[in-house]
Amino acid sequence: MTPADARPATRVAAFFDVDNTVIRGASSFHIARGLWQRDYFRLRDIIKLGYEQATYVLFGESKDQMDRVREHGLGIINGWSVAEMTAVAEEVYDELLASRVYPGTKAIIDEHLERGHEVWFVTASPAEIGRLIARRVGATGALGTIGEHVDGHYTGRLVGEFLHGPHKADAVRELAAERGIALEDSYAYGDSVNDASMLETVGHPCAINPDPRMRRLATQRGWTMREFRKRRKSGRRGIVKSSVTGAAWITIQVTRGVKGACRGIVGLPRRASSAAGRTHSDEAREL
Repeated sequence: MTPADARPATRVAAFFDVDNTVIRGASSFHIARGLWQRDYFRLRDIIKLGYEQATYVLFGESKDQMDRVREHGLGIINGWSVAEMTAVAEEVYDELLASRVYPGTKAIIDEHLERGHEVWFVTASPAEIGRLIARRVGATGALGTIGEHVDGHYTGRLVGEFLHGPHKADAVRELAAERGIALEDSYAYGDSVNDASMLETVGHPCAINPDPRMRRLATQRGWTMREFRKRRKSGRRGIVKSSVTGAAWITIQVTRGVKGACRGIVGLPRRASSAAGRTHSDEAREL
């Protein structure tokens, strides 16, 4: 017998990873840059982020690293206003992210919507960022890492799990059960092996802009692959370019931070925050 309150699985959905699948690069990196420009970050935060970037480039991703990034990120946002975070994300989307949406991925999203499918973004980034990008692109909604907040301010703790790796698949299955989505008829898209568990939950998996490990896995399992990057790069060249770009940005920002600190010590005026005097909505906007 089927419970009276259970929904029949009749809907079809498409689930998209965000970074390097919908958005070129890491959306959180660009949000962090926007926050730095608005004086939200301290010098030591940038140094720690630079260390994690270098560790990632040299040794790849690990659970320990993800735990460090998570704890450091939660520590940074502790006490921040949810409304201000969302407002900064809105500004950064207009300044940077809108131009980084892959046209090929956007075309797939539009095709799913035209066919009456739901489109959900599934990202390890904060849920507020995922929802913002989903709304701007026209998707149904987004699942993301949820930071606990009380009275409109982050507490520095998570609600649930960091939405990464197998936790993405868990979130997709939970959403499907709530909304009556037939996963065997649904679609999923991602660029990294960290998205593999999510792709395995649906009947139509597809690797978009796959990294080398994802390309091997997709080949082994016969998954469809789509490439929307303008120019193919070897894995080594891609890593080197990412490393150089990241290191250059960190160096510039650390230098600026040191100069700012020196100005503070000698009593010179500091650059006025571009966010000073700005009014924001009282609550974060959602879809």
